[in-house]
Amino acid sequence: MDWTVLWYVLAAVLILLGLVGTVLPALPGLPVMFAGMWVAAWAGDFERIGAWTLAVLAVLTLLSVLIDLLASVLGAQRVGASRYGLGGAALGALIGLLFGLPGLLLGPFLGATIGELLHVRDLRRAGRVGAATWIGMVVGAALKLALAFMMLGIFVLALLLGQSA
Repeated sequence: MDWTVLWYVLAAVLILLGLVGTVLPALPGLPVMFAGMWVAAWAGDFERIGAWTLAVLAVLTLLSVLIDLLASVLGAQRVGASRYGLGGAALGALIGLLFGLPGLLLGPFLGATIGELLHVRDLRRAGRVGAATWIGMVVGAALKLALAFMMLGIFVLALLLGQSA
């Protein structure tokens, strides 16, 4: 039995799961994609996918994690949220992780809304901050999807061109 084939199958599964994870917030999409790409590079003894390619893919992965963490907070900040609203968005995103998909979708919105409501006691303003937080999260998801396809393109090009480090 050739283990290399199994490693490539595992790599492909991880890359596909990661791609799905960029759309479904329950999965850490780009880190899973990067793991699959690293497994593929390792399975090929880093001949086609070398250190430079992996470094670029790692930077894009780190950028996606940063976008993930900041998108909701930046959305709230865009409409002039107070520190309470910004803190609520961040706290809501963290707590939302514990509740799966509904928590990931509602956590930042509820956190920002509640935080802003505690500060200004104006439901309309708090709702606007919550909505801006959610919009920031959607924009962040779109950016992550763009990064995912950029990573996929770099990976496929390196495979086809056989670049090594």
